[in-house]
Amino acid sequence: MRRRQHTPMPVMPPLAAAMADPAVTAPPPVPRPAAPSEVLAPVAGDPAEAEREAALAGLFELHYASMLRLAVLLGADDPENVVAEAYYQLYRKWRRLRETAAAEAYLRSTVCNLTRMRIRHLQVARRHVENPPLPDDSVASAESTALLHDDQRVLIGALQQLPARQREALVLRHWLGLKESEIAAAMGISCGSVKTHTARGIAALTQAMEARR
Repeated sequence: MRRRQHTPMPVMPPLAAAMADPAVTAPPPVPRPAAPSEVLAPVAGDPAEAEREAALAGLFELHYASMLRLAVLLGADDPENVVAEAYYQLYRKWRRLRETAAAEAYLRSTVCNLTRMRIRHLQVARRHVENPPLPDDSVASAESTALLHDDQRVLIGALQQLPARQREALVLRHWLGLKESEIAAAMGISCGSVKTHTARGIAALTQAMEARR
């Protein structure tokens, strides 16, 4: 069978530029939570447990900030708790991972799943509230919103109005710069679906941005 040549997905300048801006990608300063090794004491005399704790501590130092920013861009209303839960799940399932290198991909996938579940829960909860808040109220905290310029607020606001899958595909592609196969793994879908969600997301985001100007 002839192997199809991979064609890189186009990067939309406004999206790529805004997500590369530190004001957009960096969430407001928050107290640094304790690393796993500071909370979960290894069992004395258990080399495997000590090795797991050391590996988790290293992963915490390497990826906590990026996972927090990912949760913020995906629209989590409580990004710190989302990331903390992702690390806890990694701790519980550590022995199932075949190699440490798979941990980062596992964290990304878990943050995506937890954020998606959290947003769905909030949507259901709002249906039972007499005067639900506007959608933009859950996009970011007052502190993070204050860090953004007007055009960046418009972009992030438009991004958060996209369907969850389209938003995830754009964030993972244009902010993290992941390959199609990596995005597919993080989202739990096929590479073809990644292309579809990305193309539709770019079209919808472009239309939303033009409508707000």
